[in-house]
Amino acid sequence: MKKSPQVARVSRPPSPGSDSDGNDQVDDQSIIIPGAGGSSKLNATANSFQEKELWWFVPSPMPTDLSVQVQGIAFNVHKYPLVSKCGYIHRLELQPSILNSGYDVKLENFPGGSETFEFVLKFCYGLPVDFNSNNIAPLRCASEFLEMTEEFGDGNLITKTEAFLTFVVLSSWKDTITVLKSCETLSPWAENLQIVRRCCDSIAWKASREILTTGDEFIEEGWWFDDAATLHMDHFIKIIAAIRSRGTKPEIIGKCIMHYADRWLPGMDMELGGLRGYGHGKNELPFSVYSGKEEGGSGNSKEQKTIIESLVSILPPQQEAVSCKFLFKMLKMAMVYSATPELISELEKRLAMMLEDANVNDLLVPSYKNSIQGKLVNSEQCTMHDIDVVQRIVDYFLMQEKQQQQQKSRKCNISKILDNYLAEIARDPNLSITKFQVLAESLPENARPCHDGLYRAIDTYLKTHPSLSEHDRRRLCKIMNCEKLSFDACMHAAQNDRLPLRTVVQVLFSEQVKMRAVMQEKEPAPSGNISEQEGNQSSTDAEIKMLKTELEVVKMNIAELQNDYSDLQREYEKLGNKQTNIFQWSFSWRKIKNSFHTKVEGKETGAGKQIPNHFRRRLSIS
Repeated sequence: MKKSPQVARVSRPPSPGSDSDGNDQVDDQSIIIPGAGGSSKLNATANSFQEKELWWFVPSPMPTDLSVQVQGIAFNVHKYPLVSKCGYIHRLELQPSILNSGYDVKLENFPGGSETFEFVLKFCYGLPVDFNSNNIAPLRCASEFLEMTEEFGDGNLITKTEAFLTFVVLSSWKDTITVLKSCETLSPWAENLQIVRRCCDSIAWKASREILTTGDEFIEEGWWFDDAATLHMDHFIKIIAAIRSRGTKPEIIGKCIMHYADRWLPGMDMELGGLRGYGHGKNELPFSVYSGKEEGGSGNSKEQKTIIESLVSILPPQQEAVSCKFLFKMLKMAMVYSATPELISELEKRLAMMLEDANVNDLLVPSYKNSIQGKLVNSEQCTMHDIDVVQRIVDYFLMQEKQQQQQKSRKCNISKILDNYLAEIARDPNLSITKFQVLAESLPENARPCHDGLYRAIDTYLKTHPSLSEHDRRRLCKIMNCEKLSFDACMHAAQNDRLPLRTVVQVLFSEQVKMRAVMQEKEPAPSGNISEQEGNQSSTDAEIKMLKTELEVVKMNIAELQNDYSDLQREYEKLGNKQTNIFQWSFSWRKIKNSFHTKVEGKETGAGKQIPNHFRRRLSIS
């Protein structure tokens, strides 16, 4: 009787197409594979090996005598093909199987898993194996695991896979990217075999070569940014290190990092509502209203935190490498995912060097801790924006300015940004006056050539916090220097009911002093070029006339204020019979009158001249 050929079988769980006994329902399709001394027949389903049970028909009377387990799947094969090719199995002390007369081998942590082991079996049985960029890295690691060296036959698997990697994969950009992706699940074998390093060096070489070819135009194109952004963070870091070692410009490296962050940190461009809609009343100066952005995102918090920390660690130290806006986005994301204090401090110091390039939207860092902590101790902790972060950035900026002794103009630019930021956060009803005052007084006195922006911020805070005491109002207004207000700001302050009375008088007095000083400076000099003086005489007379008119308006306003106090004193004197302390009140108001007394001559105000109604200001007693 003729013996039937023995089978090398892969035992798998029953598939959906199998019967109740776990036997596959095999159709009539087959693959003819040439073998030694004849042909062998490989019956397989039309589906892939992963879905159906695999049968290896070997024209040999020898039964299978080796069971290899990989990832829970048992491969029942012949021992000789594997022992003759694999040094690892050759030196194993095979244990007899309990279930059959063969031996059992269990391969723990086999690189590439059961799918890769199937390719290894085909190679050991002499069947053709198709190398490609998807399976070459797992096969290279598997061949190293099984020690398939030239000692066990010429042209063994290590030699073939190494040659394919060197001469085929690394010469192609697309194949190199594919191989690098396949290495993500092959750690540490891919690293130890230098597959990752060689792929990263190849990518860096090709990218650097393209940069040198296209020049600065490449910065805008960045065709390889998309491919690099698909890689695992560990591999991306290695590519950046390899590109940097080749002397690539920090701007290009920074653009690549920003592109990677846009892909893996989806919350970088999420819209922000914020405190908006500040209306313009009749006693309000116009403000610029900006739209902001809030950085947030969803997903694996641990993974997002790792990405943020890794990207910050590989940022080029050069200031021009990345934009200030990007750094602020990274700072906000770092705070969302509770990054380490050291990383947040590093970002704040970098931002201090680029604070000139920031705008109000960038400085509006939401107070994420409020929504995470749940319970708050007091209302001061409920501020919509994190003021402490901006305070630290400003402090770092001043520290750097002191060390580098920068010019005053840079501080002036920062003062404009800070004043706009103060006007924005002043709308928060939970913002304490202490935090507002400390941040406003952070810059030195000479940093603000004009205090109009600071006045707008103070006015906004007073409007948002109408319950402030008189003491707090005076304390807040002391931040402002009335002498550095423009004429429009002075006219606005003179009619502003929210300001303390003492501040209003200081504003009017300072404006009068400035007008007198300007008039004195415009007077013609006793000596000099007479012809030049005559040429400018007409323009000088016009300016002096205009300043005199403005001075008259201020004097009339002060006179009206004096009349208001006189009327107020008479009203209190009428109520003297009903008050026991009338003398004390009369004495107090007489002192107020004397302190603000101003003589207004008839010839100065003009006979019969009518005082404009828009300068009249009445004080009401509640």
